This record gives sequence, structure tokens and C-alpha cells, in this order.
Amino acid sequence: MASREEQEAIREAIRKICAGFPDAYWREIDAAGEYPQAFVKELTASGYLAALIPEEYGGAGLGLMEASIILEEINRSPGNGLACHAQMYTMGTLLKHGSVDQKRRYLPGIASGELRLQAFAVTEPNAGSETTKIETRAERKGDKYIVNGQKIFISRVKQSDLMLLLARTTPYADLKDKTQGLSVFLVDMRDIKGKLDVQPLDMMFNHHTNILFFENVEVPAENLVGTEGMGFRHIIDGWNAERILIASEAIGDGRWFVDKGAKYASERVVFGRPIGANQGVQFPLARAYAHVEAADRMRNDAAEKFDRGEKCGAEANMAKLLASEAAWEAANACIDAHGGYGFAREFDVERKFRETRLYMTAPINNNLVLAFLGQNVLGMPKSY
Repeated sequence: MASREEQEAIREAIRKICAGFPDAYWREIDAAGEYPQAFVKELTASGYLAALIPEEYGGAGLGLMEASIILEEINRSPGNGLACHAQMYTMGTLLKHGSVDQKRRYLPGIASGELRLQAFAVTEPNAGSETTKIETRAERKGDKYIVNGQKIFISRVKQSDLMLLLARTTPYADLKDKTQGLSVFLVDMRDIKGKLDVQPLDMMFNHHTNILFFENVEVPAENLVGTEGMGFRHIIDGWNAERILIASEAIGDGRWFVDKGAKYASERVVFGRPIGANQGVQFPLARAYAHVEAADRMRNDAAEKFDRGEKCGAEANMAKLLASEAAWEAANACIDAHGGYGFAREFDVERKFRETRLYMTAPINNNLVLAFLGQNVLGMPKSY
């Protein structure tokens, strides 16, 4: 893990990059439904998007704490790390379970920006959060797997060259341990054999989210990540990292809302004094600030444990829960402070408001986080 001084240097570097992409840039990208190519290109060129890729493969070789800082600062600016964060959290699976050949073939290109790994295909219409019930099949045929099925809410497929895919390799009915029978594949979408139909979903935020239909898509057997049938366990290794990174983005959003709301409340004069002098405006922002700071401490604890190789499932889940709720609280306090202007696009509050709401629902619903804590930490009966 980097020193405090090194971490502060990373913060400053990301702030400088983000300063080149002001409110107007993100506002226009959002209105047009475009992908922030210029921003992602500059972040890649800086080397910070390859934070978690080891130096031997051309990456920065940093820890999850540093990756968290990067995404937090992006969201503390007018920007949104959702455009590129998957490249970081997919590393949890690929680095631990990918073969040496897979790493040599793909990681240098991902680190340099020649290749993009921004798509992670897990969720399905009939399974939802019950990942062990996914139905997309990958059948072994000689030296390849043939994939058929459907995925939903899969982001950045059209902006990616590679996709991490979870598919069923053993029928659910044939399993005693229902967590087995799923496998992870690294799909190279530059030369698809078969048909991969990508249908965009019209969402409330600019996230480039899609429905995928696989029809006899061929994946070379050498692109199986880890052990066949153990894919569910393999992707769990990425879930704690994902929750910590998502928490970091929410913390960044929360700080943006608090700063934005406090500044406006200090400057906006009504009835002869700044509206921030009124406790009805001041206290919600102050309370949201306290909750964001508390979530930050939990995120730091989780990230530091992750980087030390310690168990951090409880901390990672609590960080995601607390940060997403604090960001949403800050969003509401900020939009209330702005009044009608909070709904005007030129103030950017409504855009960030839409974006930060996602963190309470994805990549895992907060109710499932509570169920995890109740069962696995507090030892209560299983609720689902």
C-alpha cells in the first residue's frame, strides 16, 4: 500500500486530470448519451486506469486503496467513474484466477489502452440477484465452448474489446452444491464467431447499458478463467473489490453534493440573509457530511484489509451500504438547498442526483447487503 504522501499525490494528479473535463463536458456527454471517450483516453494515458494491473504487465501495480482514491476523486469532480470502473474490479477475478498465458496476452494491452475490458456479463432476466440460477449455457465442444443465452443490465459492451462472462457449464439440476457448475470466460469480442446481439437499454442515466443475446457464440477453451465449474467462487474474489470501489464512487459523489450544497446555501440570499443560516437548510447538509465522512472511514478500513490480504467481506459490504446511503442523503440535501435550480440541468445537481441513486441498487441491492450482515456477521437465520 502506498504511503499517505503518495496517496495525496494520486489525489492531486486525478484532480488535475478532472479539471480538464469541467461541468459542461459531462453535461453535454449526458445530454447526447455519448461515452466520455476523451476523458477515458486521458485517464488511460496517465496510467491510473491500470492502477491494479501489476507492473510486470505494464500497469501501475497499486493497491485497492489507491484505486479507490482514483474513483473517489473522479466522482468528487463533475465526472463519473462508472464510465471505466469495470476495468478495475474485473481484476479481482482475472489476476487471481487467470492463467499466465491469459495475463501475458491481455493485460499489457489493457494497461496501455490498446484493449478495453469494461464489460462484465453476469446478470440475467430470470435470475436477478440469485446468481446461482443463471441459465446462459456454455457447452464444451472440442477446443471451444458454445455459448447460448441472455444477459441484462450489462454496461459498456460496445465500448469494450473484452468481456468477462459468467455462464453455466453444468445443468443446475445435476448439482448438489448449487454454487458450482458456473464458469468464467474471457470473451474477445473483436472476432466473434456466432452471433452476439447487443440491444441498448434506455436508462435514467448515461451508463451505456444493454441486453445481450448469445447465439452459438464460440469461446476458445483457452479463454476459460480458472477452473470449470468454479466460476461463482472465482467472481466472489472480485466482489469485495467491487463493493469497495463502488463505495468510493459514492463517497466522491457525497462530497460533491455537500460541497455544492454548502457553497450555494452560503451565497444564495433570501429574506435578507443566506439560506444556509437557516437550520432547515444547514442541518441536512451537515448531517449528510457526517455520514459521508463515517462511510469514508469504513471504506478505508475495508480497502486496507483487502490490500493486506485479510478477510474483509463484512467491511466491504458495510462500506457499500453506508456510502451509497450517505451519497443519496447528500444528494437530497443538495437538491433541497438549490430549490428549483436543483432541477435545472445547468447546475448539474439533477445529473449527479440520477447517477448516485444507482449505488443503492447496484451492483448489489442494499437489502442483500443487510441480509449478508444479518446472516454471516450477526449469526441470525438465513432470510433468503
